[in-house]
Amino acid sequence: MFDGAVSEEISMEDETNRVKTGIPGFDELCGGGLIRDRTYLISGTSGAGKTNFSIQFIYNGITKYGENGIIVATEERPEQIRENVLKFGWDLQALEDENKLVIIDACSTKIGIPSQEKYVDVRPFDIRSMMDQIIATQEEINAKRALVDSTTSVSFYLQDPAKIRIELLKLSTTLEVIGLTSMMTCELIDESKPSRFGVENFVTDGTIVLYYKRHENVRMRSMEIYKMRGSDHSKKIHPYDITPGGFVIHPHEEVYSMF
Repeated sequence: MFDGAVSEEISMEDETNRVKTGIPGFDELCGGGLIRDRTYLISGTSGAGKTNFSIQFIYNGITKYGENGIIVATEERPEQIRENVLKFGWDLQALEDENKLVIIDACSTKIGIPSQEKYVDVRPFDIRSMMDQIIATQEEINAKRALVDSTTSVSFYLQDPAKIRIELLKLSTTLEVIGLTSMMTCELIDESKPSRFGVENFVTDGTIVLYYKRHENVRMRSMEIYKMRGSDHSKKIHPYDITPGGFVIHPHEEVYSMF
């Protein structure tokens, strides 16, 4: 199917260890889904759709697979997130009301405005505080999936790459130990590198890069699975669309030139 192709026959043991994203076309590229209880970096430039891709993973987990989720919002207020994804038909508020989803507001305190949210991280850029919030929430709703959107704010605060690596490793490891399959987003300014500060991809088990490149007068979307520990995966770059229903990956098409 592709170079380094994923076997079409997945063992029963492997199948139970996979977490399906439910994103059309994606799971086919990595052996049936993500490996359970691991953390994945979703990186890309502005406009690539990092947040939407990751929220689709959380939303599908709840609505398709019965796996409750947590979203830690560090750069957008929860009300903005809820509003932005309604265009895909994803009613996050309804899932929150059903106690299947929690959105932790880790943005408002950072920018110095009051928050009316039920779940608020009151200490900005404090990884220990964030982990405590996630642990308590995971126990409260029996969450199986999590999203930290994004790591870039935390990294800017820490500045030193060594400190960034240590703190994000603590976060990534904690998410895995408490039984969460997680995504962490990361913005890019240089698409030749898989992460902003050069260390984020080393503390996660997989890296998925979303590209949004201009070719003449049109911008083209494509993605690649840059790394996925413990799993075979496509080594090619595949196009994707952001449709009225969310992300659709085209696993049988390739992008031969990054322009």
